[in-house]
Amino acid sequence: MNLLLLNPSDVANNLARVSGRQLAQLLTVHNSAVGDTVRIGMVDGQMGNGRVLSIDAQHATLEVVFNLAPPSPLPLTLILALPRPKMLRRTLQTVATMGVKQLYLINSFRVEKSYWQSPLLAPEAIEEDFRLGLEQARDTVLPQLHVRKRFKPFVEDELPALVKNTTALLAHPIADQRCPINIQTPTTLVIGPEGGFIPYEVELLEAAGCSTVHLGSRILRVETAVPALISRLFPA
Repeated sequence: MNLLLLNPSDVANNLARVSGRQLAQLLTVHNSAVGDTVRIGMVDGQMGNGRVLSIDAQHATLEVVFNLAPPSPLPLTLILALPRPKMLRRTLQTVATMGVKQLYLINSFRVEKSYWQSPLLAPEAIEEDFRLGLEQARDTVLPQLHVRKRFKPFVEDELPALVKNTTALLAHPIADQRCPINIQTPTTLVIGPEGGFIPYEVELLEAAGCSTVHLGSRILRVETAVPALISRLFPA
């Protein structure tokens, strides 16, 4: 990974002591040895550099300096119908990598009930995927995840306030309008399950303030649609 992400509990008096996955990252990804310098970041804090003072099979100690701000977040709230478990991990990592900080996972007619029982939705699993995405992107700020298992109450009671003063877009295979490009303004983006939302759900989302847009004639998997839409709206 591109960044060694540390917890506040790892650091004291400008020294960081790491073990477990972070140590494995130093040994196998960075191939670090005593005297080497690696890029570091504090969860929800600044980035900087760490110099390896000691390292063995159990622990590593680094002298750390935090003096760099993390990348700016995208002005985007992403609302995503819960993907099937095999896609969920990759999607969560992509969301974190691309700078999304507000993510809602919602229900839909085409979301199977069994998806909500996946162990990948456990808080520790979610955080692990977010951290992997942040490490890849050299970012430190964890996305905020909001889970909504009831579609209609969320769309009718919460969504109108979320989309207020934003560009509210519903990505849907059947739409007359193309997704805009490079808007760079506060945006709420809703992405459905594979096959899209059913017509009744589309009507509710549009009534809440969303404009329906498409990416072309091809039907994309969720893990493809998410980075494609974000890159179109907020190109690097």
